[in-house]
Amino acid sequence: MKLQIVPARRGIHWVKAGVKTFFRQPLALSGLFFMFLALVSVISIVPVVGNVLSLALLPAATLGLMAATREADNGKFPMPVLLISAFRAGRQQMRAMSVLGALYAAGFVLILAFSALIDGGKCARLYLMGAPITSEMLQEGDFQLAILVVSALYLPLSLLFWHAPALVHWHGLPPVKSLFFSLVACLRNIRAFMVFGLAWTGMFLIFGIIMAMLGAMMGSAEAVAAMLYPAVMLVLAMFFTSIYFTFRDSFEFPTGEDA
Repeated sequence: MKLQIVPARRGIHWVKAGVKTFFRQPLALSGLFFMFLALVSVISIVPVVGNVLSLALLPAATLGLMAATREADNGKFPMPVLLISAFRAGRQQMRAMSVLGALYAAGFVLILAFSALIDGGKCARLYLMGAPITSEMLQEGDFQLAILVVSALYLPLSLLFWHAPALVHWHGLPPVKSLFFSLVACLRNIRAFMVFGLAWTGMFLIFGIIMAMLGAMMGSAEAVAAMLYPAVMLVLAMFFTSIYFTFRDSFEFPTGEDA
């Protein structure tokens, strides 16, 4: 396995490739994404345990969406069973993916625990226990600081796990080693990832402007609100589709190594 260094402009290519591939199989890819969201919603009904389990399943779900993207990129129809690809590849890889999920959940819970030192646990209760969010809470300085800290600490956690599920599943790397290579690959290609992130931020901003214009033209906030959620989910599905291309371009593998 060899790390590939790509130019900053490659970040734009990843976004374009994700959107283009999504529209090759929009129903299948959006359907898989909504299936994942539905599963997380059902699991999250159980306070604390359900939310932690949802976190643990995120690496496996990301891998499933990447596998579906690869099928669509190869001109094939992504079947729903691809969403559980992580649990169909053999006992060793399934165990490694379970360890990866446990590490991810533990890392995020530790971040929430640290934020509790700032706001007394308001942010942690909001996520883990589904505590209601109020306008007064949003205006509290300690809560705002806790949200900023969680966002800042989540970035390195995200880089650690960005490529790890694919490295574990397709190339048989141990969980800890996959985290190391994922972090190194992201840091070495940080300029491309910054362009990638900025491009997607711009996409969401443009989408928000379009929705605001629609609301002004229709004169109905209720109608816009009804369209907003599914539209945002479709854009998020495109974002997850683009993740596969960041992995494909960041590593070079010997012919035949891909599983």
